[in-house]
Amino acid sequence: MAQLKPRTTDALSDAETKRLSRALADSDDVTVFVNGTTVKLPAQARDAVVDVLQRFAQGDAVMVSSAEDLLNTSQAAEVAGVSLTYMRRLTDAGTIPVEYRGTHRRIRLRDVLAWLETREQKQPQG
Repeated sequence: MAQLKPRTTDALSDAETKRLSRALADSDDVTVFVNGTTVKLPAQARDAVVDVLQRFAQGDAVMVSSAEDLLNTSQAAEVAGVSLTYMRRLTDAGTIPVEYRGTHRRIRLRDVLAWLETREQKQPQG
């Protein structure tokens, strides 16, 4: 299977954001049409689509990528919202698994996302 590059889509216009936000507030149902055919999405796919739409409705730009994508240390730090030095420390400590391609570190996107999730769970709710 060919590896797809991450794709970033800019935020929607204010009018589109408001329209989408109203539509999402009014219904939990999302209908997808592919080549004129109605497709009922499995729960996980539906949840992913709704998540993307909600982010657009908030005025966010959105990046879609595969969880299996390998990132370099700089990319992983950017996704995690931490410094490059801190990301290196996390990989050196084994907190986030790392693979080496020659002397270059490669970090799976899913591992960065898993670390972010555990970090959120450990933070006290305020």
